[in-house]
Amino acid sequence: MLAGIKLLHTVVWVLLAGTIFCIPLFTVVRRFRNAAVLSIIVWIECAVLGLNHGRCPLTDIAARYTDRAPNFDIYLPLWLAENNKLIFGTLFVASQITLLIVWFKSRRAAPEL
Repeated sequence: MLAGIKLLHTVVWVLLAGTIFCIPLFTVVRRFRNAAVLSIIVWIECAVLGLNHGRCPLTDIAARYTDRAPNFDIYLPLWLAENNKLIFGTLFVASQITLLIVWFKSRRAAPEL
């Protein structure tokens, strides 16, 4: 059971980490709608974590089956599991700031109709 939970958690993590990496890419090519959709997905994940006291709901399920090492519930290296929120939180905040700056600049540069 634990292996299945860890696999599911890892797949969800990969998708969300990929989402965070794609936001600046869409921003650079001015695909603002795509960047916004991906941002909303990450904001929803932030809300889920916030409502669950900073933990993924899958962590609580996995805790029933094992000890509590930082990577007990996911297939990530220990250093990444320990620093996951700091690393990807920083990247997400930076992507959101970049998205807003580029979007506002593109709106100002667009000719009025």
